[in-house]
Amino acid sequence: MSYIKADVIFPKELLREIQKYVHGETIYIPSLEGERKKWGENSGSRQYLDQRNKEIRKNFSEGMTIYQLSDLFCLSPDSIKKIVYSKK
Repeated sequence: MSYIKADVIFPKELLREIQKYVHGETIYIPSLEGERKKWGENSGSRQYLDQRNKEIRKNFSEGMTIYQLSDLFCLSPDSIKKIVYSKK
């Protein structure tokens, strides 16, 4: 999470009102409901994991065993089972 100086984004009147409640502290202002992005959407991690899991399911359907997939993708057998047996 990056920080933005309040005096850059808030109008002076609003900044003065906020300063009545918060004196030089860091505050978090959440996004509006429904505008929040899901985990990994900004960084691309979600897309990477979805692609990896798709590949794991494909290899499993083509005959690779849980243990072969575990070695290939450096994941535990239990993690592989969760991926291949999920309803995605």
